[in-house]
Amino acid sequence: MTNVLEYLEHSARVCPDKTALVDPNGTCTYAQLEERSRAVGSALAGYTAPGAPVVIWMEKSIPAVSAFMGCVYAGCFYVYLSPDQPKNRGERILSVAQARLVITTRELLPKWQEMGLGGEVLLYEDLAAQRSDDARLAAIRARSRDVDPLYCNFTSGSTGTPKGVVVSHRSVIDFMNFFPELFDITGEDVLGNQAPFDFDVSVKDLYSAFKTGATLVLIPRKMFSVVTELLDYLCEHRVTTLIWAVSALCLVAQFRGFTYKVPESVNKVLFSGEQMPAKFLSQWQHYLPKAAFVNLYGPTEITCNCTYYRVDHPVEEGEKLPIGQSFPNERVFLLDGEDHEVTVPNVQGELCVAGTALALGYWNAPEQTAKAFVPDPLNPHYPEIIYRTGDLAFYREDGLLSFAGRKDFQIKHMGHRIELEEIETAVNSEAGVERCCCVYDQERSRITAFYVGAPEPRELKKSLYEQLPAYMIPGSFRKLDELPVTANGKLDRRLLLDMAGRKK
Repeated sequence: MTNVLEYLEHSARVCPDKTALVDPNGTCTYAQLEERSRAVGSALAGYTAPGAPVVIWMEKSIPAVSAFMGCVYAGCFYVYLSPDQPKNRGERILSVAQARLVITTRELLPKWQEMGLGGEVLLYEDLAAQRSDDARLAAIRARSRDVDPLYCNFTSGSTGTPKGVVVSHRSVIDFMNFFPELFDITGEDVLGNQAPFDFDVSVKDLYSAFKTGATLVLIPRKMFSVVTELLDYLCEHRVTTLIWAVSALCLVAQFRGFTYKVPESVNKVLFSGEQMPAKFLSQWQHYLPKAAFVNLYGPTEITCNCTYYRVDHPVEEGEKLPIGQSFPNERVFLLDGEDHEVTVPNVQGELCVAGTALALGYWNAPEQTAKAFVPDPLNPHYPEIIYRTGDLAFYREDGLLSFAGRKDFQIKHMGHRIELEEIETAVNSEAGVERCCCVYDQERSRITAFYVGAPEPRELKKSLYEQLPAYMIPGSFRKLDELPVTANGKLDRRLLLDMAGRKK
């Protein structure tokens, strides 16, 4: 197998009338999705040569998915840009992408023109209305390779110029060789897509569905602001599988959504993005006792995930889940500060990954690529590229990997090396605290703890002295109604750092 389109084409052949996609505006069968994608690809091929990036500026929807696949049929790779993206960040992304073509809808065209983001704009409706050119598509496919780019996702929440992570067909195929089978995702499943299309969690949704012939339900972002509507939607479509960011699962639990309705059809819950608070996971386990729960880990640069851990027991208050073991055909290992492999338990090292699931690198950023995708220092015999994640981890006594924080979240404060995650764990264990995030203002040498919960800052600080040495106690505690998150559902630490510098 050399092209992800083979997943779609297989499902369109085996189950043509099966519902492939659902969104609030309608449904689409596998046969219809293939037909529309081929039409878009045929038309698009008249505007550009294979290998070019194409920006998709559309709402998360069935047409957006067929635009993705149309790009692939044309031999191009897609760069999804959300219409909700602020103009200045959109400009930075486009300056890196250097894509000449943009696909949008007739409805969104005035907004694009108003924003003045440029590029040659093609309307999805016009492309999809074209007749499929089978000969042209066959010629493009004959020249394609499995190492060709498939998509480019830009890193979120970063300062300066965003980095575009380019992922090949081969990397997704390698990942999908194992992902659905490991977690028993089949054609009988209904996947509930939470992730935005510019977040690589959505890759697992899309290609798991295409490979297995499952149905993919696209959940609008606005529903995560109204938990009752979200639960109604899950129940209405009898969703069985959730591959969600931790923050989305926390939202349901935090607002006590299960007291309104339990989505009893859900039997698989896979989560990633950050540490899952035990207090919220235990709620999910309580209301869905027969469901399987899996903790996934992995940065965008290694194609979705590189480790997993099956939660095979009821979690206890304050329990920290391991990130587990590596996926098949991926080598996950730890390096110390001298580039020696760490193999003994309870010794931290930088988590590194090798294998065909690695991204191709950062688009139009060779220097950044060279810093992160480096020759394996453990292999002096031939060139082998690894990805240095910048994450710290250690082996537990049972051999499973445990996440220990970011290298750049490690601070030196009052002469001590401190992991902010250790402080966050302590705050989260306090009675009445729902969630905490700590940031460090290096200029002012000040740790600030932002949290959601009942305790007042003074009593929380006093209580922490029972858990942490004085030098680890935050200088400031800020109580919030909710912690801010990025568009991809991760804690927005940069915004919190900015808030820490402002006066109350």
